[in-house]
Amino acid sequence: MTQTDKMIDTLVGSIDDAVMLEQVQRWSAINSGTANLDGLAEQASVLTDAFAALPGEVKLIEPATVSAIDAAGEEFAKPHGRHLVLQVRPKAQRRLLLTGHMDTVFPADHPFQHQSWIDDQTLGGPGVADMKGGIAVILHSLLAFEAGPNADRIGYDILINSDEETGSLSSSALIEQLAQGKYAALTYEPSALPDGTLAHARGGTGNYSLVVKGKSAHAGRNPQDGRNALVAAAALAVGLKTLETADCSVNPARIEGGAANNVVPDNAVLRFNIRPREPSAGERFEASLQLLMGDVRQAHDVAVHLHGGVTRPPKPVDGRAQKLFDLVRRCGAQLGQEIGWQPTGGVCDGNNIAATGVAVVDTMGVRGGAIHSPQEYLIVPSLKERAALSALVLGRLAAGDEL
Repeated sequence: MTQTDKMIDTLVGSIDDAVMLEQVQRWSAINSGTANLDGLAEQASVLTDAFAALPGEVKLIEPATVSAIDAAGEEFAKPHGRHLVLQVRPKAQRRLLLTGHMDTVFPADHPFQHQSWIDDQTLGGPGVADMKGGIAVILHSLLAFEAGPNADRIGYDILINSDEETGSLSSSALIEQLAQGKYAALTYEPSALPDGTLAHARGGTGNYSLVVKGKSAHAGRNPQDGRNALVAAAALAVGLKTLETADCSVNPARIEGGAANNVVPDNAVLRFNIRPREPSAGERFEASLQLLMGDVRQAHDVAVHLHGGVTRPPKPVDGRAQKLFDLVRRCGAQLGQEIGWQPTGGVCDGNNIAATGVAVVDTMGVRGGAIHSPQEYLIVPSLKERAALSALVLGRLAAGDEL
């Protein structure tokens, strides 16, 4: 038996898939929509107890202040839940970052709140794949790794944030801080496809609000004295589509505001999203956006204010990141798992990690599908399967495999 075979026997044999499933079901029963602060607090407390089984001290970190724009165009502070951080062997020469998120896209009043068995290997439920199943994979891969050889050769930080589903605005600085100096990172979003395919290169994303302030007037008596903010917002929406390029799509999504039918509206908010496909595309878009805003100000005699920006930069896969993908594939082959990858337009905290220069594979979580919908499901055997994959990857990095 080779050293790798012995490592596999030790790691895989210690993973208890029944315990993993019980945890996922218990965690899924807690509504932790990003805006449900009470639910997030309960989820954080339960996760604190679970991750206390690992060496190191679990801490709950206060969220950074985040501002947003309301329908009236006013800026306000948007509350968020706390983020869980655990640091193990912080003085180790080689250190890793493992990240997940405790929030889901399902608010407290969403009808999708309960689990159901689709068949004997498939569990439907809120967050079972995205990503309470992934959190279980993090925990149990590390428990297996800590029980195996070479665990003391590497250190790691764990981050489970509370706002990934809305862009990680209150945790992005924390992600950047924890990524500093790391040898590599693993993020536990569900696989890109139900067969276990990983997401490879990713595009980026940016969310914006344009606040338009005009001047109200009576629509019949003196409309000429008004400055129609709604019409100006519409002009901005049409203009945004002209800024779309092959490497940056633009999606005007919503206009809010307006007034009674007999009033020239003096307020409107245009919300839109962009998807830059390479790092400089967002900068070029914003330069063009400033010119468009200037043209609309002049043409409609209104004020236009910009809020927001690129929240997740594009994630190309460089040489070191590709070596990490290759290591994951080799470990999968040793476990009898066929691992492939493909580019995707979706985004996650892997984008933020890659922007710091750290090699990252960001779909190390469970196999499943239909995420962000009431049809979300988890392929239950993938709990142990993916925990074994991560445990072996960690074992190889601890044994000295180079990127």
